[in-house]
Amino acid sequence: MLFTLIKRFIEAVLLVLCLFMSGMLGAAAEAASLDYNDERNWAYWQEGKEKAVDCFLICPTVTLGGAGNYNLTLDNRQSGELRAFVGALNMERGIYDASCTMYAPLYRQVSLAVYRLPEKQREPYLKLAYSDVREAFQVYLKQSKKPFVLAGFSQGADMCIRLLKEFGAEPQVAKRLVACYAIGWRITEKELAAYPHLKMAQGAADIGVIVSFNSESPAVDASLMVPAGVKTKAINPLTWRTDNNYASALHNKGACFTDYSANIKKEEIYFCGARLDAERGTLKINSRITPQAYPPVLDIFTAGVYHLYDYQFFYRNLQENVSLRTGAYWR
Repeated sequence: MLFTLIKRFIEAVLLVLCLFMSGMLGAAAEAASLDYNDERNWAYWQEGKEKAVDCFLICPTVTLGGAGNYNLTLDNRQSGELRAFVGALNMERGIYDASCTMYAPLYRQVSLAVYRLPEKQREPYLKLAYSDVREAFQVYLKQSKKPFVLAGFSQGADMCIRLLKEFGAEPQVAKRLVACYAIGWRITEKELAAYPHLKMAQGAADIGVIVSFNSESPAVDASLMVPAGVKTKAINPLTWRTDNNYASALHNKGACFTDYSANIKKEEIYFCGARLDAERGTLKINSRITPQAYPPVLDIFTAGVYHLYDYQFFYRNLQENVSLRTGAYWR
């Protein structure tokens, strides 16, 4: 009995200490956040000024990291990681820049090493990343008064959803938001109930909504983005419907495989068909596309998880849809 009481006391002390340290980290992160009034702290700043709509684009994970190296360091602006940061944004920007003036903040994103930690242990590092993103977003809202698309992939999608949870109900955001493309991360019914101002896309042209999906093979039943037993909300980018009907490859207007300079290296029309899974909410890609031809690349993903190809498989459909929703906003 005495041993049990001592053990519980130690666990309680450790819990309090962890909470205290997390709070300290959050405070330190806020105090040390970049000055986003300085254009040098943006990967993109007002690129394409002639556009009537902006895009606030948040970079996906680009740094591997390791033990004790859980957030991207921004001290060396010539580092390979910073070049990869801009390169990853360039791979996505073609979907948005035909319709939007581009903004994309540098931020101390978490490394891949964080996603190898148990989920509850990731939050202090994600909180640090988010402290930068929210600061940049607030500066953006003051600098531009145009309607905007909020967009991100993977970690960037997670950051988008966090922004909408915190700011989405504010009039200056709700009135200006064309749509949020939060692709490659989950959003659940429980989250929507907790934040009733969040709305998922139900069609091709609705505005003020979240567009989301996670691509995988039919055999996959768990992933980092959508764990086993979790159902995410999504829309099929081939039909812009939320039912579970299969959409053939004839709906695919072009898969585009891009490089770090925003060049399309390969394009294929009618690339793949897909359907939304009734149990997981994920986007199941037809068997013509194989895990051998499109491997997961990173060891945090299993074979058949097409996470790295979410944007590329549906590039032209997404590009067309951004144009459609921005037009619908003005109408």
